[in-house]
Amino acid sequence: MVIWGISRLISRRPPHSILLSSQTFGSLLPQTRFSRPIGSTLRWNSNSINSAGSATNEAKIAQQPTTLWFSISDKVGSLDDVLFEIRRLNVSLTSIESRPSRNRGEYDFVVDFVAADSREVDNVVTKLKDCVKGVKVVSSGSKDSETTTLGVPWFPRKITDLDQFADRVLSYGAELDADHPGFKDLKYRERRAEITRLAREFRHGGKLPHIEYTPDEVKTWGVIFDGLTKLYPTHAVREVQYVLPLLVQNCGYRNDNIPQLEDVSNFLKDCTGWTLRPVMGLLSSRDFLNSLAFRVFNSTQYMRHTSQPFYTPEPDVCHELLGHVPLYADPDFADFSQEIGLASLGATDEDINKLATIYWFTVEFGLCRQGDEVKAFGAGLLSSFGELEYCLTDKPEKRPFDPLKTAVQKYPITEYQPVYYVAESFSDMKELVKDYSLSLERPFAVRYSALTQSIEVLNTKSKIVRFGKTIIGDLAKLIAAVEKY
Repeated sequence: MVIWGISRLISRRPPHSILLSSQTFGSLLPQTRFSRPIGSTLRWNSNSINSAGSATNEAKIAQQPTTLWFSISDKVGSLDDVLFEIRRLNVSLTSIESRPSRNRGEYDFVVDFVAADSREVDNVVTKLKDCVKGVKVVSSGSKDSETTTLGVPWFPRKITDLDQFADRVLSYGAELDADHPGFKDLKYRERRAEITRLAREFRHGGKLPHIEYTPDEVKTWGVIFDGLTKLYPTHAVREVQYVLPLLVQNCGYRNDNIPQLEDVSNFLKDCTGWTLRPVMGLLSSRDFLNSLAFRVFNSTQYMRHTSQPFYTPEPDVCHELLGHVPLYADPDFADFSQEIGLASLGATDEDINKLATIYWFTVEFGLCRQGDEVKAFGAGLLSSFGELEYCLTDKPEKRPFDPLKTAVQKYPITEYQPVYYVAESFSDMKELVKDYSLSLERPFAVRYSALTQSIEVLNTKSKIVRFGKTIIGDLAKLIAAVEKY
């Protein structure tokens, strides 16, 4: 599906960083200057911070802590001022951890405390703004919080959270603009409405809707299928040419049959762990990109109007199945696409726009160098006769793919692209986006657990240590495998 129209702050804790969480707080911190190495961990009991209200504290401890991130100047007494303010607010502080800052003369801190409700969290944030820089709530454990993240936009944590996108679309598949080829066709509008209804009712874990396509729809598909597949050998990347016969064999790709999403999704699951999900219409950039983090691609199922088989003003089943699907069976491309999704989780609106632009110039309209030639891999190209031929001519400008520059490049949505970006390979493209994501203004890191199909926010020492142990275990397996050869 097209998005039409459209951190490194939690780093590895070095030996000199500090973790404060228990016993000896009062006498040490006023003298602490954070530019010097600190060789030991300082601890204190949360009850020593709050001398009053013990009954209230006991009730709070049962809740999950709220995590704050902020920066302070590297000078004597800076942290003491912050802790004094927290103590004055009478909240249960459970831990503090320092992190190296990207800004010279500053230190970043991650603080966990227990709050009764979101109002108390808001009060702490408001008060701390006077003595710290850039305070943000990374996660909230308050019992009345509507989301698990405050201070950053909400994002899904479990794959079932994607069900919340079911009817959260910018426009419905049944709603057509006056210039749409099917605007005056009542039967076509009713057909679209029925297909979008099935998408709205779908929930994760259910069987994807089976669509009985009409003879006219199959005929339209056949014209498009035959025309595009004739161009692929000379215009598409080799990965598309490799996967297409597998789609013919396993999913019923042929000119007299429109494949069902269920069959295609199962095939992708076996290849790369990706799945398809039916969608009513156009999602926001944020919702669409967030889904990619779970290796889920939102796909329409309705067909363009049969009166104009070579034109569609929005993504349809031809665009999805011919433009997008083949490359989601390729491991390198599949991983690249997920990297964009992971970078979008909790990103600012500005960063979402930049990531959506990167998506536009890669997943939708990307070119890739293969040997001495440049080939197309973007879905907007692979599903368009005219632009697939045009993009490889000398008419448009071709630039090397650079996420920093690509993210701010303007583009038209109603005409052929005047500029295309050329990647050296899918794996190179993935690494560049990984590096780019580290520059985003997000005070935490995330990882995807394929085992639980969930997102883990790496914002506590225990989570980071557990993740590290996983990496160590995988590395040991890698070494054992290498030693066998």
